[in-house]
Amino acid sequence: MSKLPAQYVSISKRFKKYTKAVENLGKAAKDAGPIKKKTSHLIQMAAAAAIRSEGSVHSHARQALQAGASPEEIQHAIILLSSTIGFPTVSAALSWVDDVIKGAKS
Repeated sequence: MSKLPAQYVSISKRFKKYTKAVENLGKAAKDAGPIKKKTSHLIQMAAAAAIRSEGSVHSHARQALQAGASPEEIQHAIILLSSTIGFPTVSAALSWVDDVIKGAKS
């Protein structure tokens, strides 16, 4: 996996128990149902786009690629949000996933 964001590393060093609890919650949520890893990252990426969380969009796009999602699937997951979050937010999110896709091709 790629290098963790500096802010995440900083938080995890300062608040070890908290970070462990957050990581355990994420794992428990993923283990709670039948959704496969690729799909779960596409869902989380879409939610991150909806709240305009660039770092989280980057992270889940990277993880979706690693879990077998194609660039087209990632882009389509964002495009599907158009009528929900609006074109400007979709445009921003597409630029964020394009950063990840271009980086993966390098």
